[in-house]
Amino acid sequence: MILLRQAPFHLRVHIIYCWKLCLAGKEGVRDVFQVGDTVGRKSYAMDILFKIVEINEEKQMAVLKGLDMRLLADASLDDLDYPDPQAVQKYRNRSDEVQKECIRKIYRRRSMEREQLRGISGRAPEEFFEMPGKILHLDGDRDYLEECMKAYQSLQLDAIGEHIPEKEQPAQVWNLLHQHRPDILIITGHDAYLKNPERNFQDLKYYRHSRYFVEAVRKARQYEPGKDDLVIFAGACQSHYEALLAAGANFASSPQRVLIHALDPVFLVEKVAFTSINESVNIFEVIKHTITGLDGIGGLETRGKFRLGLPKSPY
Repeated sequence: MILLRQAPFHLRVHIIYCWKLCLAGKEGVRDVFQVGDTVGRKSYAMDILFKIVEINEEKQMAVLKGLDMRLLADASLDDLDYPDPQAVQKYRNRSDEVQKECIRKIYRRRSMEREQLRGISGRAPEEFFEMPGKILHLDGDRDYLEECMKAYQSLQLDAIGEHIPEKEQPAQVWNLLHQHRPDILIITGHDAYLKNPERNFQDLKYYRHSRYFVEAVRKARQYEPGKDDLVIFAGACQSHYEALLAAGANFASSPQRVLIHALDPVFLVEKVAFTSINESVNIFEVIKHTITGLDGIGGLETRGKFRLGLPKSPY
């Protein structure tokens, strides 16, 4: 078991996949699913890959979370299947490439902005120092939070991450805001729209975690009412977009109740953090830098949080 944990990811997937196939091939033995397994849903043609986070043997049900989508879903064990190792690796490679392309676009944009600064000021960009907005990121998923913190580091953003389960976020957000004094707040984790006979998209009871995000936004706005003083992004996959904006968020998901990528909040607030305090963030530009786009994320006109300083200290 220790050797298996030390093996590269693609090799671990291959070994586990072969072991499961051997078990399933024995007469009278069904697939043996375990918490932590990577699976897909047969009824959805294995379109999204998930990790099993909980199994109810009595009901033969599993709770799944997306590998790269902020989705929490229930599924029958009969509906689950193991993707082959090549499919898992291809899925991860595709996701990684999309993330890298977003980061490349951001750095190209920053480079162009620095050249514009040279033209306006007549000074080299190296003579200035930069103070982008400070970010507090509350996340209901520890794995997603770790990926987001890596992205913040890659983008040279000042970010503090706190793993807070969605249900606890309303109770903790005030103290965390007081402790860290951020310019930008992210409230996220998992969510899902729950199918119902009325196809009611307005009642918060039909969303897994939206009501907690809404309450956390309200608490944050009690702490800081000004939308330009504290910029808030809130939501996850299929979240109640309208309720989050009404509660006081500047940006939220999900206008079309679609899935959003785990790193979408990072790419969105990067643009806010690097837009001058003298300018409003271009809503189309900020959402264009996300992976999901306008179907998954929207928001309000908002001032940036970036300050430029001169001269840069040699020390």
